[in-house]
Amino acid sequence: MVDYRKLRPSNITSPEFRHLLLLLYWPIYGLTFLILERGLTLNYHPVEAALDAKIPFCEYFVPAYYFWFVFLIGIHFYTGFFDVPAFKKLMYFIIITYTVTSVIYLLYPTKQELRPTEFARDNIFVSIVKGLYGFDTNTNVCPSLHVIGSFAVLFTSRHCKRFKNFWWQTGFVSATLLICLSTVFLKQHSVIDIWTALILCAAAYPFAYILPDKLKAIRRRTPTEI
Repeated sequence: MVDYRKLRPSNITSPEFRHLLLLLYWPIYGLTFLILERGLTLNYHPVEAALDAKIPFCEYFVPAYYFWFVFLIGIHFYTGFFDVPAFKKLMYFIIITYTVTSVIYLLYPTKQELRPTEFARDNIFVSIVKGLYGFDTNTNVCPSLHVIGSFAVLFTSRHCKRFKNFWWQTGFVSATLLICLSTVFLKQHSVIDIWTALILCAAAYPFAYILPDKLKAIRRRTPTEI
């Protein structure tokens, strides 16, 4: 466990704390996403698959959709305090996938036009969805950041000693699946957004979770062993 009581501006680059510098990516990404969402006028391409029309709107998935924020922030806090190697891999994955996604959003801007204009029911969940639609734009959707972020948590959990047992993994897999399903049942994303996110996750996984360990092993070898 990292003792953050010892953290000072003067020792942020020390071996004990320099992993925190990876968090600087988040404000950089946030500014980039804000510019993409609000600062640029782009020619958005609608994304829709035939399967999307067969998936009904279901407001009861909204808790799972919002749980994504707890899921993603929670793994940052846990690994940052208790499992620094896993924290680094998490941030490598986030940096790779979110950067590639930003480039895709810029080069091929997308939007979805799946949101319902009328609702069959009137309940608290529908009200929450209406609020979601009110502040969250329907642009920059492919690939889905909700899917990428969920798999970042799932992959990282598999590299944490604490979460490797069956019950923890069952919970992480279930949460990931529910969050991914929520994106299409709430009509926030097309199934195309999910598939492109999965492809990007698969491509980024070895660079974030496998390559760092291999490079570390190479550095530990003596010249005669290489």
